[in-house]
Amino acid sequence: MRPRDLMDLVVLAAIWGASFLFTRVSVPEFGSFALVFVRALSAAVFLVPLVFMKRQWGAMMEHWRAIALVGIFNCVIPFLLFAWALLSITSGFASIGNATAALWTPLVAWLWLGERISGVRVAGLMLGFVGVAILAADDAGFHGDHGGFAVMAVLLATLMYGMSANIVRRHLQGVPALSISLGTQLVAVVLLAPLAWGAWPEQMPGVTAWGAALALGVGCSALAFILYFRLIGHVGASRAAAVAYLIPAFGMGWGALVLDESVTVQMLVGAVVVLIGTAMSSGVLERERLTRWRARLAALATARRSE
Repeated sequence: MRPRDLMDLVVLAAIWGASFLFTRVSVPEFGSFALVFVRALSAAVFLVPLVFMKRQWGAMMEHWRAIALVGIFNCVIPFLLFAWALLSITSGFASIGNATAALWTPLVAWLWLGERISGVRVAGLMLGFVGVAILAADDAGFHGDHGGFAVMAVLLATLMYGMSANIVRRHLQGVPALSISLGTQLVAVVLLAPLAWGAWPEQMPGVTAWGAALALGVGCSALAFILYFRLIGHVGASRAAAVAYLIPAFGMGWGALVLDESVTVQMLVGAVVVLIGTAMSSGVLERERLTRWRARLAALATARRSE
């Protein structure tokens, strides 16, 4: 991985790690429906000219049914669930829980698409949810009255991410990433507009809340997707997916730095267990891949000795 690609990876993790901070700052004033609507609308406004410049509008319209499903399962439902959950849990806790999306993805592929799942991946799934249980037992991750339901909301949100990932794999292979990104945001805008209208806060949110909401849309949705897909183009999807392992560190870091959230030993242990389980369930630690890594390291060592 080139230094520029590594920098893109770190910047992307920092942006997505901050999304939980921005949500926690803005959702008390906006409410879940209004906040997610503003997030989707600002992202769509930013992406529309880019899609027209790239002449990718036609691809979005051609695959609108699958894109609509991805919009529901990758934006509308999980964003609402995370927004509601962050009324009761810390941004650091939410960022760790977000990593469980990689646990659900192979499970959904097995149950829905009939893909084989190895023993290592099954063990990773079980270990990952043990990590979630460790996190849920730590009261430092809660700041509201519905902590247990908030944990369930996070897990349901990441299940939606796992479903959307499999929809993309099955129905949207080869479709331009910008078309998918804009389409999903437009679906969210259309579906959430009446809900946001009915639930719009009586008192106008303050400047800080508006700034955080727009940062979610433009920064954590539009710009982050552009950066993510550029990274995929440079290093491949498997290496770009490594961003998932960095997001919890940034999520906890931003929460501690900006909101003075506690980062306990139990949270760190839970995060490590979740990430190990995620690595196992996503195939990173499967025997074949480890064998290839060892072969590459051995070849590199041999080459250095011969110099």
